[in-house]
Amino acid sequence: MSEATSRRYRAPFSIGGENEVDPDIARKLLELSLFRGADYADLFFEYRAAGGLSFEEGITRSASRGVSMGMGVRVLKGDASGYAYVEDLSWDSMKRAAETAARIANGARHAHAEKLEPSSLPSRYQISRLSLEVDGVEKRSLLERASEQAMKYDSRVKRVESSFSEEIREILIATSDGVFVTDLQPLMRFGIRVIVEDGTKRESGRSGGGGRTSLAYFERLSPEHHADVAAKQALSLLDAVEAPAGQTEVVLGPGDSGILLHEAIGHGLEADFNRKGTSNYTGQVGKKVASDLCTVVDDPTFVQGRGSINVDDEGRDPEKNVLIENGTLRGYLHDRISSKHFDTRSGNGRREGFSSVPLPRMTNTVLLAGPHEPEEVVTSVKNGIYAKTFGGGQVDIATGDFVFSLTESYLIEGGKLTAPLKGVNLIGNGPETLRQVTMLGNDLEVSDGIWTCGKDGQSVPVGVGCPTIKLQSITVGGTNIS
Repeated sequence: MSEATSRRYRAPFSIGGENEVDPDIARKLLELSLFRGADYADLFFEYRAAGGLSFEEGITRSASRGVSMGMGVRVLKGDASGYAYVEDLSWDSMKRAAETAARIANGARHAHAEKLEPSSLPSRYQISRLSLEVDGVEKRSLLERASEQAMKYDSRVKRVESSFSEEIREILIATSDGVFVTDLQPLMRFGIRVIVEDGTKRESGRSGGGGRTSLAYFERLSPEHHADVAAKQALSLLDAVEAPAGQTEVVLGPGDSGILLHEAIGHGLEADFNRKGTSNYTGQVGKKVASDLCTVVDDPTFVQGRGSINVDDEGRDPEKNVLIENGTLRGYLHDRISSKHFDTRSGNGRREGFSSVPLPRMTNTVLLAGPHEPEEVVTSVKNGIYAKTFGGGQVDIATGDFVFSLTESYLIEGGKLTAPLKGVNLIGNGPETLRQVTMLGNDLEVSDGIWTCGKDGQSVPVGVGCPTIKLQSITVGGTNIS
């Protein structure tokens, strides 16, 4: 992101800003944090500017713009941690936060903060112009175009809701072991919901996308494209039949189906659950946990990916993590605390904002491609279900048991997609599901920038992805039990 483009939205704590925080100021705060005998301390400064628009029935329903700013101080002493945060970046307020967090420790000896050296970062979301800097009329026109396209798609389209959200987040991280780093993280998301009616039948469809990108996104996937996708999905549901219930073969479509991987497997591989012994993957490193076809990675380096980061929220360099390789569990996702426990590197410490503590979190989690043509995967199924788009779900981290609803799915009969289905739920167990993978397509897709992950009350943007997947058997919860 160019300096000129982002200057209007730079944080006041940036070098040269009205509340400038340089390495000397940061080190003084760190020394105060360590004074009572702590082992380690870090500072997390955050400035966020965000906006949003919604459009419905030919008018702008809402428009918003807001900013937030603050600093969090974390102090570690053994296995204990203290945390305090402030929204006022005056010296007195920051000093008070540092002294408050420091109370977790009570000893005569303490570590000293290393000299802070600013470091450079990779550029995984370089853009020429922030969407926040674009006139609101231009963004409104994108929503209007989507609405107009959906309304003319079919006479049964009765209502359209479209929305656009955007933000820029600047963070500054300083740690007592010498890290001093800043990052500017753009994020945008577009969404459309189309409601259709035919007699007494009423259904809806959705589409959307985005990422750490700019309005240039719409040069690749236009508002009209998303309108057509949402309208087509909604119309298909008007003719949907009741889903069969019971054990059956299931083919998961590429891209969005990765949310099942994220929820049912990914969370169980976050190291805090394994450090506490509450994950079904605890103690399983080096053991077979999936089909030989399965290699799962968490990769923060995708260019402009929704879950991509240049630096994690503890100031660590994030790298691609191979979690499962050819069916064998290779490791977990770590923050600073869990990496110390497991004696390995960190890089996946993430937090919602300055008022939150960092936790091991996913970035872009994907199941890598396999050797099969996607058409070959579908034609191999005599009777089954094709899962295209996922809705909500629930997962038990300790057992890996899950229930997911499908918003778009089809019967597979004689190796071909036939009738659309409604009321479909997939019920299973994460590790067991990966063991049921018998074919894997060569068509890996990463979902188009729509997912947000919740954990311990914190939400962060993430990416998911997978190729076409054939599951030999999984329980389908449907309403047709004949």
